[in-house]
Amino acid sequence: MVGDYFKEKKGENKMDKYMIIGIAAVVIFLLIIIFTSYVKAPPNKAYIITGLKKKPKILIGKAGLKLPFLERKDELLIEQLSIDIKTGDFVPTADFIGVNIDAVAKVQIRTDEDGIKLAMKNFLNMNSTQINAQLVDSLQGNMREIIGTITLKELCNDRKSFGDQVQEKAQVDMNNLGIQIISCNIQHVEDKNDLITALGQDNMATIQKTASIAKANAERDVAIAQAEAAKEANDAKVAADTEIAIKQNDLAIKKSELQVVQDSKKAEADAAYRIQEQAQRKSIEVANTEADIAKQEKEIELKMKEAQVREQALDAEIKKAADAERYRQQQMADVALYKRQKEAEARKYELAQQAEAKKIQAEADMIAMQREAEGIRAKGEAEADAIRARAEAEAIGIDKKAEAMQKYGEAAIIEMLCKMYPLVAEAIAKPLANIDSITMYGEGNTAKMTEDITKSFKQTIDGIGDSLGINLAAVIGSFAGTKLAGNTNFGLGQVQPNTAPAADTAGEKMSEAPIKIVPSEPSKSDDEE
Repeated sequence: MVGDYFKEKKGENKMDKYMIIGIAAVVIFLLIIIFTSYVKAPPNKAYIITGLKKKPKILIGKAGLKLPFLERKDELLIEQLSIDIKTGDFVPTADFIGVNIDAVAKVQIRTDEDGIKLAMKNFLNMNSTQINAQLVDSLQGNMREIIGTITLKELCNDRKSFGDQVQEKAQVDMNNLGIQIISCNIQHVEDKNDLITALGQDNMATIQKTASIAKANAERDVAIAQAEAAKEANDAKVAADTEIAIKQNDLAIKKSELQVVQDSKKAEADAAYRIQEQAQRKSIEVANTEADIAKQEKEIELKMKEAQVREQALDAEIKKAADAERYRQQQMADVALYKRQKEAEARKYELAQQAEAKKIQAEADMIAMQREAEGIRAKGEAEADAIRARAEAEAIGIDKKAEAMQKYGEAAIIEMLCKMYPLVAEAIAKPLANIDSITMYGEGNTAKMTEDITKSFKQTIDGIGDSLGINLAAVIGSFAGTKLAGNTNFGLGQVQPNTAPAADTAGEKMSEAPIKIVPSEPSKSDDEE
């Protein structure tokens, strides 16, 4: 029994072993089938699984099983494709203008049930190039049809509308193929006769015209803005300059007032010192001072009138210039007129301030001159007293001398003349003492020279008598007798010189022999003796 039991156990273990092996084989087989049947579709492709069922199984972006040997897997490309559409040659438009168009269409296989069924029939297991070749002809035909329905200008002005029409027209054919047109865009348009360029030139001229007008308007606005800004800046500058001028004038007036006070104090101090020394000088210069003050007042008044005349002339000139300029450019004339008026007002104000300062200075000068005049008058009176005393003394001396002369009488006069004659003769002959020799020609001789010296002596004596108011010849004549005075004149009458006889040589009328004159020794004065 025990043996039977072990035999039974051994048979059961063997059976279990085969069972485990069978189960493992089944599992491995199932795993192999699963691994070989598992498929996973990417997002840009659709896996079509057919075989066991009438309706195919479609996998897009998800996983599934394909039974080996029983089912088939096909691929359908569903990503977006770009198709280059060209007319190839010139196609006439509605206005019979040949154009060559290059466009790009974006297409994609429809993923709905009907679309993908149609696509499976037409594009199963095709790549992008093959699908592109299948669709380009249909798209080109539709684009040629649309070109014949529109004009060149419409084609150029509204390319999007043309692309939409091509897309709408071609979509009807693409629906039958299971294709969806996403977009259709025109890349390039070329006409046979280069009319597009001509249309562009026309538009360019219009655009340039519009741009030129806009630029001119902008420049005008800029010029107006600049003019307004310049006017505002000029107004601000004029206001600032006016304020500065007013402040400077106030400062100048204040300095002038302080200077007047300083000069007045100084003049008072100087006058106080001078009054003690020249107390009586004032009355002498009062009249001159008043005349100078009146003159300065007249000058100030004249300058004020000249300033008024210049102001009126300037106003008239500005007004005339402004009227003429306003006819040409009113805005600029107003600015210039305003500027000139402000300058005229500033000049008028400066002249008034200068006149006021001069008047104040004149008053200060008048006070100083009055003080100085008092000292001058005192000094003048003192000098006049001294001159008067000196003149009185000289008059007394002259009177004494006249009395003495009356006492001397004619004898004294003659005595004085006798002392004077030698001195006069010496003075006349003194220049000859410096001459070594004299050469005379023709009628020149010593007698002639003596006659000339004598005439010079007589003219000198007559001149002395005329200057004294005395007839010296009459005085001497009354003293010495009329005969003596008439014939000899004592050197005062007509001198009859002894002339040398003429030359005895026949035919000789000119003496060419030089005459040697030896100067005499100068007489010694009484001091030298």
